[in-house]
Amino acid sequence: MALIATLEHPLDTPADVLASARAEQKAANAAEVRLLEAAVQWCVLHPAESLDEAATWSVFRGFGDKPVCLAGEGAPFVTEFAVVEFAAGLGKSEDAGRAYLAEALELRYRLPKLWVKVTSLELPAWKARSVARRTLHLPKKGAAFVDTHLAPVAATIGPAALERLLEEALVRFDPDEAERVATERAEARHVTIQSRQVSFDGHVDVWATLDLADALDLDDALEKGAARLEALGCTDTLDARRSVALGDMARRQMSLEFDTDPKPLVVHVHQHPDPQTGEPVLDPITRVENTRGFVLTSQLADWCTRAARSDAANTITVKPVIDLNERIHVEAYEVPDRLSVQTRVRDLHCVFPWCTRPAHASSRVDDDHVVPRGRGGPTASENIAPLCRRHHRAKTHAGWHQQSPAPGTFEWRSPTGLTFRVDHRGTHDLGPEPPEPPDS
Repeated sequence: MALIATLEHPLDTPADVLASARAEQKAANAAEVRLLEAAVQWCVLHPAESLDEAATWSVFRGFGDKPVCLAGEGAPFVTEFAVVEFAAGLGKSEDAGRAYLAEALELRYRLPKLWVKVTSLELPAWKARSVARRTLHLPKKGAAFVDTHLAPVAATIGPAALERLLEEALVRFDPDEAERVATERAEARHVTIQSRQVSFDGHVDVWATLDLADALDLDDALEKGAARLEALGCTDTLDARRSVALGDMARRQMSLEFDTDPKPLVVHVHQHPDPQTGEPVLDPITRVENTRGFVLTSQLADWCTRAARSDAANTITVKPVIDLNERIHVEAYEVPDRLSVQTRVRDLHCVFPWCTRPAHASSRVDDDHVVPRGRGGPTASENIAPLCRRHHRAKTHAGWHQQSPAPGTFEWRSPTGLTFRVDHRGTHDLGPEPPEPPDS
């Protein structure tokens, strides 16, 4: 039992605090095991075979529920819409919920020795799940080998040793798979610019996985570029000069070798009434549509100044002001561009619980009628919301119900009665819908 600090028994010694922390960790491990077992049971209750009994025209056309393979060869298939509801019920994005179910099934059906260790609390669930993530794509015999060789020692070695032993097992006993992994890793080399997470001052993170020779050459070029900037009088830190040197290299390379057009940047500058005078005031932040972030409006001014001094001036486009409080209404079913842009800027992302898929025009997001047009729902600001394709299908075919008590606020009920509210503050889990009182 966990130790709880009270007036009679305060945690006032290091031994007491450590004992309490160990007890809480043990309780958390046990809770994680129960959650894994619940995830497996959820899949058992929603087998792919159940779709055969309820097959409809929608299923055959690809619009309704369908079986999905979450774990590796030998694990059971489950229904797609079961994944949707499980993720929502646990407050996870659909991708995170899908990954959790995959790891649970992988442990239960393909790593049975590790599963026994987990359920007997001999192996922390997080360690077992980290192994399961690595075996999802292995053939059945590969998973069995990992299970046999790791189960006796998985609880007693650290993460780094666990990773080395897992890789050694792949290379030593499944060379074909090891070769495939090596090829896959070579293909996974990348340079990622996190342009969808822009800081308020206009900076982004960049990370990469490179071939060692390429990485050493890049490092040398950045060192020389930073030194050149210092020689020209730049007083920034070495790291800051390296980052500037990388941008200089990119611009120099593009001007020398490539015929490219500058990438357009779509921004939304908002105004709001001054609380004292009621006059419109420029918002100090600017939302960047195609990066899902925001920057200071002063940074936008700096970008425009830079563009005006370069050949990129013709990439700046001024669009009409959008009043997010205006009620736009048309008689047709089709959503006009003006209404689509207004609701997407208002809601920013898919309005299904926990979903964060951006609502900008390049995403696979639909302009959905909250109340269907066939049931009298208008094509108007208060009844249109962005919904990604996956969750649009779940609403249409899986028994999810949605209503909008106010523009930008959405209430959802899952097939089993879980309720959620989605608004500009995020997703709020309202818990199960209370049962109806019995007839008197």
